[in-house]
Amino acid sequence: MRVIAGKARRLQLMTPDGLDTRPTTDKIKETLFNILNPYILDADFLDLFAGSGAIGIEALSRGAKYSAFVENDKMAIDCIKANLRTTRLSEQGEIFALDAQKGIRALELKGKVFDLIFMDPPYDQLLEKEILLQLQNSNIIYCNTIIIVETSLKTNFSYLENTRLQVFRKKEYKSSQHVFIEMK
Repeated sequence: MRVIAGKARRLQLMTPDGLDTRPTTDKIKETLFNILNPYILDADFLDLFAGSGAIGIEALSRGAKYSAFVENDKMAIDCIKANLRTTRLSEQGEIFALDAQKGIRALELKGKVFDLIFMDPPYDQLLEKEILLQLQNSNIIYCNTIIIVETSLKTNFSYLENTRLQVFRKKEYKSSQHVFIEMK
């Protein structure tokens, strides 16, 4: 796995051993960032369920000014630290060694607000639903924050009809999808 574009282009990234994380493939990552390109420059980026930190690091490499990484797995946190050092982006990144819900609360207490929020929770456990319901009332999002969820193709987002959030775009791949969400 590598950084695709920007100031850390072509640098190799570590991934945690085992099956607890599913690194986003370079092709899917490239497609995602082609969509996000107009929003990245000087953005504050949040990488929830960060794994190796590859998505937040890609955002920093492409011009985001800050990225928070929320991850609670020790091996994954060590990978994020190593990857930030390798890419020389440590000063722009901040790691929160917490689960996603506690991470959001910690960011609220710090007064952080994000332009882009990416989450890649374990598939088919409805964690994205818990987080989206929490985010809709959180002070870490603006009215125009874009939330991107990487999830399985069968994940249903119809529950958003009864929330302050709405899906405005989907990009489907072979076995996963990116769902783009904004405030109504």
